Amino acid sequence: MKPRFRKGVFIVVHKIENGKLLYLILKRNLHWSGWELPKGGVEKFETRKMAVRRELKEETGLKPLKIKRHNYAGKYLYPKPLKDRPGIIGQTFSLYSVEVKAGKVHIDRTEDKDYKWLLFPEASKKLTWKDQKESLKIVNNWITSRLK
Repeated sequence: MKPRFRKGVFIVVHKIENGKLLYLILKRNLHWSGWELPKGGVEKFETRKMAVRRELKEETGLKPLKIKRHNYAGKYLYPKPLKDRPGIIGQTFSLYSVEVKAGKVHIDRTEDKDYKWLLFPEASKKLTWKDQKESLKIVNNWITSRLK
């Protein structure tokens, strides 16, 4: 079987609370440990936008107010083979941002063990992976340019 990449989405979740633009990051505990953006695979008969809605609900319990696709995509290799993904060596991603209103975050404890709402500089520092830092920067630039 030829090694292949799983199709996926990165989701930059944001809200405005008390006049501050905050971003949601998750503390991963499945497959590796570190801080990341909500993300996930696109199922067989799903569009990427459908996957964004599903993954957002599964990983955070939040509902989107607005979903925006950004012109940024890439791929990465998994740090090690994953038993639950035989033959898959990594994941491609397309970037989406999702605006949510304030609400209780319900994380999926099988995948993540904590979450934080942070301002851009703190969220960017905490994120583990370079492509996610770049994703956050792209969305932050897009949002802040529209707020001016």
